[in-house]
Amino acid sequence: MTLRHIDHTAMTAAGLNLIQQALSMYDSDLRLAVCNRRFSEMFNLPAELSTPGATFQDTIRFLVARGEYGEVDDFNEAVAARVEAARTFQPHYMERLRPNGRWISVEGAPLATGGWVTVYTDITEIKMQEGLLRARSEELSEQVLANAERLSQANRQLAATNAALEETKRELTEMEARTRLTTEMMPAHIAHVGRDLRYTYSNRRLSSVMPGPKRPQTILGLTGREALGAAAFSKIEPYLLRALDGEASVFEFADEESGRRIRAAFTPDQTNGGPIGGVYILSMDVTEEVQARSALMQTRKRELAAQLTSGLAHDFANLLTIIMGLQGRLERMDLPEDARDVVKATTAAARRGGTLLDRIAGISGKRELRPVVTDMRQFLADLSVLAGPILPDRITLWMAREGLDGALRLDAGMLQDALVNLILNARDAMTGRAGKITLTARELRETWLEIVVEDDGPGFNSVALERGLEPFFTTKGGEGSGLGLAMVYDQITLAGGTVRLGNRDTGGGRVTLRLPLRPVVAGAEPGLVLLVEDSVEIRENVREMLRSMGHSVIEAGSADEGLALANLPGIEIVLSDVSLPGTLTGVDLLEQLAGRGARGYLMTSLPATNPLRARGAAQFPVLTKPFDEGQLAAFLTREVI
Repeated sequence: MTLRHIDHTAMTAAGLNLIQQALSMYDSDLRLAVCNRRFSEMFNLPAELSTPGATFQDTIRFLVARGEYGEVDDFNEAVAARVEAARTFQPHYMERLRPNGRWISVEGAPLATGGWVTVYTDITEIKMQEGLLRARSEELSEQVLANAERLSQANRQLAATNAALEETKRELTEMEARTRLTTEMMPAHIAHVGRDLRYTYSNRRLSSVMPGPKRPQTILGLTGREALGAAAFSKIEPYLLRALDGEASVFEFADEESGRRIRAAFTPDQTNGGPIGGVYILSMDVTEEVQARSALMQTRKRELAAQLTSGLAHDFANLLTIIMGLQGRLERMDLPEDARDVVKATTAAARRGGTLLDRIAGISGKRELRPVVTDMRQFLADLSVLAGPILPDRITLWMAREGLDGALRLDAGMLQDALVNLILNARDAMTGRAGKITLTARELRETWLEIVVEDDGPGFNSVALERGLEPFFTTKGGEGSGLGLAMVYDQITLAGGTVRLGNRDTGGGRVTLRLPLRPVVAGAEPGLVLLVEDSVEIRENVREMLRSMGHSVIEAGSADEGLALANLPGIEIVLSDVSLPGTLTGVDLLEQLAGRGARGYLMTSLPATNPLRARGAAQFPVLTKPFDEGQLAAFLTREVI
């Protein structure tokens, strides 16, 4: 059916519904082909009898049973007589009094293609006027008759206008319902506020875009401050006011109550240059987009820093090597005691310079995230064991976990390094003091893994709060490299998270880490795995990892062997090395097996810039060697791209 045909059908239906008469059309099989809404209303028909396809016999049985044709001696005979008359339909016109006291005229005509069309007109008012005119015709003047005719015509026009308005109202109601359904399906909050900044429309998606226990479910009639809270509203209020002045805008802000990153668009409600009646608002949750963008920007900065520092680091390393060599020669000479002290200090400074170069390489060097399935209960227990020996007796480490009962997918090694760094910083800040370092891990509104590290030290000063995450900034004087917090920032940002410095109300510093929350809903179900790897040692190790996860494993040493074994029934996962002996690679193997139902994964030690690895990564998940069982388990929970 073409769009043009659909439009004509809708137009025809709308036109039939506008007329005052009831209309029905039955085909040669005595089934309803077309009727208008007035037909159903006039005879109070149920929906099944006013729907195309309804039989004439069922409709007549309904009308006879209700007394539409008066009392009948034999019900079945009365129905059969009318059905038989319909089979030999003849043109006719008649007027009859219905049981409800109203008069109708019935005009029927056969159709050339078979079947017939009937028009029913309510003539009650006409009958009443005719009776009145007949009773008092001698008393009515010609002028009164003319006025009566004009009044009758005006009434008919008014009735037609009312019918048109009702049809327009129905169409607008349907259009509004379709529009609301469309807006409710969109993953965004769509709203309108008037000039008083009160909501006049909302698609009820606010609770999913900006969830919060303090936010009302229904916001119509509320101000933005009442609906969103003072903190969130203070961020969007300037843009609302600018929109009321005619300036459209788009901006992003962090919603503290929900922990989400929101992108909001404000469009003035203005038609044809008229006054601005309010503002249309479109709000979207872009948290995951911002997380990915942040990680990508940090990766690019790392790559740029690596390019800028690699050559310098190489030259400085050579210079430090020469300096330390010369100092070693000086130490072996017969020098005065003061000179020996200078030589030792110079050597220590050179060694410190080497350590600094290592840290710079750690920040600027290429690093890939290696997420593994992590139990936060065990993670915190391991961290406590690791951090305990580095704290003096007067400082205690206290850890708390709120929720986080399920497994998470995260780079546990990276997070452990970052937290140890923060614990060391807190320890150094509490030098000479007794107190407590508190680490709290919690889930923040199903969006973030939040870890807060607090101490009983003096806290961050105003300069440290502003610049503490910058490389080489330190408040420790010559004792600090200024790379500790910078490395934490680099690691967390690379994972798509955020780092925030602050102070406790009761004194002491606070560092808040937020990482994207990646719950492990379910690991890869145990099944049959086809493992393709040419190295016997690696194949044995990976086989044992897979078996410890509950999988059954069959093995192949080349792509050709893998293709032969792939015909075995029940294979659910194919895990192949990228580089294989023979003419076919692991990428070729998975490409040929695509569409057979098994999930395909690649593993390799090739660098990311290698063309073969890049070709495979464009189609399948790729795991970098070396890896352990946790990393493999996390990797196999990924879906095929």
